[in-house]
Amino acid sequence: MLLSPTVKTSLIFTAIALVGLVFADIAITSANPWKDLGQFFLGVVTPDFFSTEGLATALLRTVAFAFVGVALGSVCGFLLALVYRAYPVRIFCAFIRAIHELFWALIFLQFFGFHPLTGVLAIAIPYSGIFAKVYSEILEEADPEPGRLLPPGTGVISAFLYARIPDCRVQMRTYTAYRLECGLRSSAILGFVGLPTLGFYLESAFSQGHYSEAGAMLILFYVLIATLPLWVKPRLLPVYILGAPFFLGDGMPIIWGNVTRFFTEDIVPSPLKGEEGWSGMGSWLGDLFVTQALPGIWNTVILTQIALVATGIIALLAFPLISTHFGGPVRRTSGHVFLVILRSTPEYILAYILLQLWGPSMLPAVVALALHNGGIIGHLIGRQSSSIVLRPDAPTGLNRYTYELVPRVYRSFLAFLFYRWEIIMRETAILGILGIYTLGFYVDSAIQNIQFDKAMVLILITASLNIGVDILGRYIRRKLALQTMPTC
Repeated sequence: MLLSPTVKTSLIFTAIALVGLVFADIAITSANPWKDLGQFFLGVVTPDFFSTEGLATALLRTVAFAFVGVALGSVCGFLLALVYRAYPVRIFCAFIRAIHELFWALIFLQFFGFHPLTGVLAIAIPYSGIFAKVYSEILEEADPEPGRLLPPGTGVISAFLYARIPDCRVQMRTYTAYRLECGLRSSAILGFVGLPTLGFYLESAFSQGHYSEAGAMLILFYVLIATLPLWVKPRLLPVYILGAPFFLGDGMPIIWGNVTRFFTEDIVPSPLKGEEGWSGMGSWLGDLFVTQALPGIWNTVILTQIALVATGIIALLAFPLISTHFGGPVRRTSGHVFLVILRSTPEYILAYILLQLWGPSMLPAVVALALHNGGIIGHLIGRQSSSIVLRPDAPTGLNRYTYELVPRVYRSFLAFLFYRWEIIMRETAILGILGIYTLGFYVDSAIQNIQFDKAMVLILITASLNIGVDILGRYIRRKLALQTMPTC
């Protein structure tokens, strides 16, 4: 029997993930994992909303960082989108979006300290690269017909503003709204590096075993995400954006001498600062690659591939929860709530929770990545499947799922999955900060040891790896003719 290219590709990636399981550290090392998990869920169903001082302030600052960072990122991204065809601009945007927000935060912390500018730039810089890419794609797909109807002699700027922008406005607004939701998740996890957002208080509650406090924080965060359409209205956006900077909080004054020293001394490779000079760079880089970069790359790739396949499995199992072709309104509403929780919980927070409950290994990271990304893709595929019209004699139950719907949504499913591949790689790398031996672990260790030169080299390697996976993912999508434009 001849297999289709999509099935062959799926089998290849599944085989790679199965081989990766042989080398992966998949284990539960906690003495009482189910007891700890039960206590956590008990904390979620018995939340304590009044035990943590400053929780309201943390939520407000989480929102403020998200608004300022996303607003700045969207403006810069739009300007970059106008010149995105230029090869240097595309390379620059690919580079800045390949570095995770937490890595940017760790860099800025070294010279700005716990200043609001650290959090704002950590969100705005990678988001600028993301916005530039997506906005440019939207602008390129705009209908050219309105431009042809303009009077002769119309200027380039006028033609752009009156012919192209109106056609793209709805898509750009929809994507920006989605990015704001992502910005809230990014803002929340910045608390794990010490900034005064929700993650800071969540980490404190978990480290002390206060699960009811942690449950309250998670519930408030879910409510914040779920009610976005209710309180984020276009007419109120100027008010939010202008007011948000006043709620970022105060920080220590920026010492610009520290900024200068960071770029002129701290990140300069140590051989160049000593007597070895350029002759010592080879052995320095070789030792860094052998002892840190290569183990980090190996574990990052293994974990990414396992999580990618696990994400696909979760997505295929989850999309019937909201599809109109399965169950009634009550089941679909419950499914929507479940998927909202999955896709609203940042992988970093979910991995942190599971690490506290199960102990350090790759398992919490795989589960966290699969649940979050599987929830996103499952939601998108579920919505798409609902638009499919079935014939009157279509099978029901498992046969409807297996023989009718999965084959008809599978190409779109693969398009979304390969689009998320680079994102899963970014998240895999950053999860090393939690103690998993991916590239993030070695970056964080270098920073803790005040070896910023090594940290910057490892961050550059991480960015290069992410760019490579993004290019490979786009090549596979093009080769398989997966034309669905992802919105996740």
